[in-house]
Amino acid sequence: MTTAPLAVYLVRGDDPALRSEAVRTLVHELVGEGDASMVVEEHQPSDDGDTSAIADAAQTPPFLTDRRVVVARDVSGYSSEALQPVLTYLEDPLPTTSLVLVAGDKGRLSTKLLNAVKKAGHIIESGVPANKKGRDVWLAEQLRGAPVRLEPGALKLLDGHLGEDLGRLNNLLESLAAAYGQGARVSVGDVQPFLGEAGSVPPWDLTDAIDSGDTNAAVGALHRMLAAGDRHPLALMSTLHGHYARMLRLDGAGVRDEAEAAQLLGMKGSTFPAKKALNQTRRLGHDGVAEAVRLLAEADLDLRKFTKDWPEQLVMEVLVARLSRLGPRSRR
Repeated sequence: MTTAPLAVYLVRGDDPALRSEAVRTLVHELVGEGDASMVVEEHQPSDDGDTSAIADAAQTPPFLTDRRVVVARDVSGYSSEALQPVLTYLEDPLPTTSLVLVAGDKGRLSTKLLNAVKKAGHIIESGVPANKKGRDVWLAEQLRGAPVRLEPGALKLLDGHLGEDLGRLNNLLESLAAAYGQGARVSVGDVQPFLGEAGSVPPWDLTDAIDSGDTNAAVGALHRMLAAGDRHPLALMSTLHGHYARMLRLDGAGVRDEAEAAQLLGMKGSTFPAKKALNQTRRLGHDGVAEAVRLLAEADLDLRKFTKDWPEQLVMEVLVARLSRLGPRSRR
């Protein structure tokens, strides 16, 4: 590693593949030129919820090596009380040990453990940033050390096809390297046979397509979110409700610019989402926003079988198509 190893690291993220890859990379850097079989000790979640073994391993001096790396999996499954041995250890950690804690479910992660890691070490987010700019930066970083070089067209195809399923990226790159050789320049035609099933797409792909009046793209995004994304129609309804609820708040509010829109909507940080909501509110006008809310209410009743006995996917397809046709005629 370019910097001195820290006492503790927390690797967290929802995607198991990305989380495992982040742990593998970190452990490889911590081991360095050492023998991993001598340096690394792994601990799986215990059935009795006892973390004493993790703390004991962390405070054991290295034998025949300079450092020890102790990896504890799925620490989000432990309560703060169960984690007390680890928390006590982190108050005065051994300088020759790097403790690597792995967590998948952020919502269940002990706040005390999180604070202890912030004080003594570093948190590594293994997931992909939720915004497009962050995603592009993340993807560029992953490809910087990739075993193959993707031509621009191949990168665009791969990015669009994988969508949110970027946990498949490393395996796909390794497959391409095995087929075409390390460092090979890979074209669109080279990539296509390896793509497999299309991954899901982020929510903004759906809402952006609706806002732009592109019905085909909107319905296509819907299908990918329902299939590869395994999202329930009611979860997608929640996304659409939130999208149009922002427009409903802006409609008639008299805001002049994106900064005022962001303040009204309670958005902090980037004002870009507020700008998009304001622009779309202006495009639709009062009648368009009101009609969108009416369509959402109707579809909500249809999904719950109160009005129509349609399949859920059909209800969502009709809703998305109708929403995408609400804007001015020039946008169709």
